[in-house]
Amino acid sequence: MSIQQFIESEVKSNDVVLFMKGSPQFPQCGFSGQVVQILDHIGVPYKGLNVLESAELRDGIKQYSNWPTIPQLYVKGEFIGGCDIVREMFQAGELQKLMTDNGIQVQHAAG
Repeated sequence: MSIQQFIESEVKSNDVVLFMKGSPQFPQCGFSGQVVQILDHIGVPYKGLNVLESAELRDGIKQYSNWPTIPQLYVKGEFIGGCDIVREMFQAGELQKLMTDNGIQVQHAAG
């Protein structure tokens, strides 16, 4: 399986996927940590994939999304954005709406 096939499989088989530096339990960069805090705050289940474990994955996800930075959030197979976009969407209530519109249960609908 190529790295692109692996990424495609992860993005398609999980409702919410975060490609990040570190793990949800131990983020290894501030931007990844912020996105983890936001996802944990709204209470959505998600899969975190550590790009630091594989240079192939780190480079592959940037090619897959055509987006140069990590973290990257995907919801129902769609690339949402990085830390700044996720934070802005969360503060505006748009991230929570995106989740509920896609049938993903959020525990805290209001920011």
